[in-house]
Amino acid sequence: MDKSLSQLIRISKAVGRDTSLIQGGGGNTSVKTKNGEYMYIKASGTALKDMNEQTGWRRLRLDSVLSIIENKSIAKLKTYNREMEVVRRLLFACDDEITAKSRPSVETHLHAFLDKCVIHLHPVAVLAYACARNGKAELEKLFKNEKPPSLWVPYTDPGFMLAKKIVKLVGDYQNRFGQKPAILFLQKHGLLMSANNSDAALQLLRMVINRCAGKLKHPKAGKTKRFSQKVITDTKLCICRAFFEATGQHATISYFYDDVIASFWCQPDAPKMLRPTALTPDELLYANGPAMWLDSCDSKNIAERLTRQIKKGEKPSVAFLVKGVGLFVAGGKKLATTIRDIVESSFLIRTNALRFGGILTLNKSEREFINQWESEAFRKKLTSG
Repeated sequence: MDKSLSQLIRISKAVGRDTSLIQGGGGNTSVKTKNGEYMYIKASGTALKDMNEQTGWRRLRLDSVLSIIENKSIAKLKTYNREMEVVRRLLFACDDEITAKSRPSVETHLHAFLDKCVIHLHPVAVLAYACARNGKAELEKLFKNEKPPSLWVPYTDPGFMLAKKIVKLVGDYQNRFGQKPAILFLQKHGLLMSANNSDAALQLLRMVINRCAGKLKHPKAGKTKRFSQKVITDTKLCICRAFFEATGQHATISYFYDDVIASFWCQPDAPKMLRPTALTPDELLYANGPAMWLDSCDSKNIAERLTRQIKKGEKPSVAFLVKGVGLFVAGGKKLATTIRDIVESSFLIRTNALRFGGILTLNKSEREFINQWESEAFRKKLTSG
């Protein structure tokens, strides 16, 4: 096995097993070959932890990937056509013997301009700052002694436009400091790390996460209470009726309850924290935004709120936090568990972002781009099986 591929599998498994580092199936990794001719990168639709020697990655010609960003004609295309053209060209840049229908990550070109080993994740500890109004200032204080400094990337629509933004910022950084940045904080998105080998990349990642996490506050543990199966079943039926009335869809409702959920609803500001819309592309794509806060389960009230969301052109909530009872999620078992993880991560992110100047969410145009950008194909992948 190629040494670069071996390093890719190693770092992918190391970070992919830690749910605090990723949101849903988000995040990707890459390693460039020693001669700089190729880049191995995670394949889209594959969990990092599941990568192995045979599957979960693609090998691309690096010069072909770089040419995508440098192509001025692509930038002139309309959004959908542009992103589809990028996907087509990334597939054309693949040079391996993989026959499965897997394409390289749509964020491949973000990796191309950075160091040999790149780790791109959406860690809860970082998003608490990246989704806060004063997040940039807080991170600057945390990493003020890093030489050279970290790089802050203002929010830009994912895909081609974000890659263009990073190319520009990395070029300016290189002119100023004589090297490429090792740590990039992406507003409302996540974290990019790069180093010249896998050990250094993982070590850098641990340092960043530990430093960010060290300043976060966790809600005090709520009292764990076991509810009767009748209460849970009745609440499921209530939400199921409301969901069908508003959307016309029959939904399987899953129930979750743990200390994280109980701790969040014990906070006086919990309802206020869930009013803002989606924080990140992952929260919007996987969970349609934050959980809907419910003091009690009233089918008519829930249906009316869902209907208002739909009339405003928004995706209807699929997660419902019923105070004193638990979290209820509309979706198949696999999808419901993913949404649960996203929602619980959002609880911690929102709690701390409020401390760092206020919660910063995706605006309307940013949400519209995410909803159009690959969402239908993405949703099909999640719900299949």
